Amino acid sequence: MKGFLNFIREQGVVGLAVGFILGGAISKVVTALVENIINPFVGIFLGKVGDLSSASWTIGSSQIMWGAFVTTLIDFVIVALVVYVGVKILKVEKLDKKKS
Repeated sequence: MKGFLNFIREQGVVGLAVGFILGGAISKVVTALVENIINPFVGIFLGKVGDLSSASWTIGSSQIMWGAFVTTLIDFVIVALVVYVGVKILKVEKLDKKKS
């Protein structure tokens, strides 16, 4: 059992697992926050009232969906921030044992 625990600490598996679990657990909450609260405010400031993810530029017969990109970018930043803060609050970064 001690060898297994050393393997987990040395390989950084704990940090990876915590990031994966936190990211998966909060993704629906963050998506709802971005779509229902943040996007309407950003849309008002950008002049696109309503669903920001449907904002686009039309060039010829192509549509560039810049609103969907902005929505995804906001979603990513919030997930990354929550995972970072979660790791710092739980002090999980100290669980990984450095190789000597």
